[in-house]
Amino acid sequence: MQGNVHHADASTFTTTDKSEVYETAISSAVALFESQRFWATNLANAASLMWHAFDALGMHVNWAGFYVVQPRRLQKPSDADTEGDKEVAEDKRVGKRTLMLGPFMGKVACQIIIFGRGVCGTAAEAGTTVVVPDVEKFPGHIACDGSTKSEVVVPILDDAGAVRGVLDVDCLVVDGFDETDVQFLESLAGLIGRSCEWDL
Repeated sequence: MQGNVHHADASTFTTTDKSEVYETAISSAVALFESQRFWATNLANAASLMWHAFDALGMHVNWAGFYVVQPRRLQKPSDADTEGDKEVAEDKRVGKRTLMLGPFMGKVACQIIIFGRGVCGTAAEAGTTVVVPDVEKFPGHIACDGSTKSEVVVPILDDAGAVRGVLDVDCLVVDGFDETDVQFLESLAGLIGRSCEWDL
């Protein structure tokens, strides 16, 4: 960002029109990512942009952030959930791919999620967006925050089409996301996938 524009200004939205807020958020992300390829920096700024966009719209989002694919060289069985989940430990022992907590806005979250488990793991394994209007009806939902009622998870794909992580947003109300929200999140995830060096 150049001139008299401060980086923090990217988090200020002067309208409550959803399309305009999302268009501004994407434009800000493009500007922030333009000279920055480090994935952690871009995910941190993207989490802030999402958080402030949802706040400007009065949405009841309680978590917005990312999980990134853990490099196999760093995986070890002792990385299992802090709650001592034996199934997670076994999945890690046999080498199932895992997602590690990345930059986010909201309450403290689950640190490790196995591909195929919960909403994030399901989206990562399938490589497709998963929209859950009511988390109570999603088999195997991982409740990092018991107050979450709905969730959207979008996979982040690199230029070669490999899953590098997921974008995850939780809401305090059932059916908290509409098609416009999902389109925004998919656009942001696509931009992130193209804008980062994934040297994990």
